[in-house]
Amino acid sequence: MKRILLNTKISKIYMISVILITLLLLTSYFSYAMFTVSKEKSNAISIVTGTLSYDLKVDGVSTDKLVVGPKEEKIFLVSLSNPNNRIARFNLYYKGNLDQSIEAGYIIDCESIKPPEATGINLEATGTIGSSETYKIIVYNDSNKEQTITLGVSVGLDYNDLSLENDEHLFLEYGQNVNTPELDTNMIAVKYVDNNWVKANTNNTDNDWYNYSEQKWANAVTVSSSTRESYKSASVGTVINMDDIETMWVWIPRYSYSIASIDGTNYYGRQVACESNSPTQALPGEIDIKFVRVNVKEKGTARYNINEGMNSNSWYTPDAFTFGDEELSGIWVGKFETSSSNPDAEYGGGDTTTLDPIIKPNVISWRNISISNAFNVSIKMNDAGNRYGFSSSVDTHMMKNSEWATVAYLSQSRYGKLGNTDFSNANKEIYQNKSDQYITGCSYGEPSNGNTDYGCHYTYDIDINGTGSSTTGNIYGIYDMSGGAWEFIMANYNGIGMENIIIDSKYYDQYTSDNTNTACSGKICLSHALSETNNWYNDSWTMVNSAYPWIIRGGYYGDKTDAGIFHYYNYISSGRYNGSFRLVLNAGN
Repeated sequence: MKRILLNTKISKIYMISVILITLLLLTSYFSYAMFTVSKEKSNAISIVTGTLSYDLKVDGVSTDKLVVGPKEEKIFLVSLSNPNNRIARFNLYYKGNLDQSIEAGYIIDCESIKPPEATGINLEATGTIGSSETYKIIVYNDSNKEQTITLGVSVGLDYNDLSLENDEHLFLEYGQNVNTPELDTNMIAVKYVDNNWVKANTNNTDNDWYNYSEQKWANAVTVSSSTRESYKSASVGTVINMDDIETMWVWIPRYSYSIASIDGTNYYGRQVACESNSPTQALPGEIDIKFVRVNVKEKGTARYNINEGMNSNSWYTPDAFTFGDEELSGIWVGKFETSSSNPDAEYGGGDTTTLDPIIKPNVISWRNISISNAFNVSIKMNDAGNRYGFSSSVDTHMMKNSEWATVAYLSQSRYGKLGNTDFSNANKEIYQNKSDQYITGCSYGEPSNGNTDYGCHYTYDIDINGTGSSTTGNIYGIYDMSGGAWEFIMANYNGIGMENIIIDSKYYDQYTSDNTNTACSGKICLSHALSETNNWYNDSWTMVNSAYPWIIRGGYYGDKTDAGIFHYYNYISSGRYNGSFRLVLNAGN
């Protein structure tokens, strides 16, 4: 378990001295931050956070002990209350009873590091009389015996800075600062238990619904109108019958990203934790992700040199989280390729707007539909009286290229399949759907390859071989993004072919050049999975142009080694026998 990423020049003594920082979570949600030490700051780190505490409670009980079993990770809720109405500073620290004869502590860059006898971090706080905050503290015990960590709080107006060596950069992961998924009125949060989707507890204090650090992305469903009220009033844990489900969605929380280079020239990501392979185009590394609040919109370079470290200009917040003039806390993405309300129709639906979209596994995807009709059926999903129970505040639409890229980047991070330790080396790539019947959720059990034994080899719910085709490597991810059917994307070259699609500009991405290095008004299109990730996993690509102005992504079942989540091609606006589409939902903030 990786808790801290440090520049390799920082000595172990400094690594140990900041372990507690990974435990302290700075509000009622996890936080994630980078601090840069510079000469102007006298090589000091100071952190501003919540309220002053004189009263320390753990999980609601007054105590100062955190007890963690062997090889166990636990999350504690620590309440800190402030009886003052003035700014003050406090120091939250811990002391472990660790047996120095055993390997105990936290995994840092795949090494077990023992915590010091006691350590802490000084925090500046302000609050009003009687105010309190609850923080989440995550503790991992890598030893073979139960460990007790003693918490303590000291208060004062003065504090000592934590100092590091000159010009070093410190990159800290506090956990997940994931924006709470925005559920519309009739969306039901679900989790997977004993081979069934069941109603989840949306009070996520016990990580019941989602945990992105464990590649467990938030899932939600809508059900048929005849069963809706029954499920809405049902207790947590109630099985949601797949026959009653009409749409399935996965939450992509707002984040910023940066892509690393080990040589300052080729940006293939950070070396994957605990693996020896250096990132290459054929086997790219980790995209650094930090989850951010809705008011954070970073527009930096989206890249950094490993040897130089990150800085505040290294981050970029993907364009997909800006929808017109609205900043989104996240987006819901269809868990599977879209199917229709009549999957037995020719091409699973064909070129019509008389059918309704359905999103679920083990059905034929809706194909041979033109871009204009696919867009029209997607936006009518939230019309008054719609079958899904969506409110008027919901926006449903056909997926844009920037939105596809946002899923791809998250999958290529520690929070996606890349971070799933059930897979290694080439198997970090999303497995291909080789179903020649275009069955949603199928998996070949391997990444894209030259094999032609087409079919649905594993369904989406088969552990490893089946779930390996999702963006998380488990059942909580998004499927059909490698193979299956091509997916038409709302991404266009200079408005060509849009004559019959009269829509607001927020519903599509427009590219001004057939050169990926200048496609966004003469500049690189950051966060669009174009030039930044071209040929990753050897996925082929062809940019849009005046003759073929629309992007299609992912490849189809017969694309062999070309298919993949970073694969894209160009096409005209008419439907294809092997072309489908995907849906995105914005529930509003």
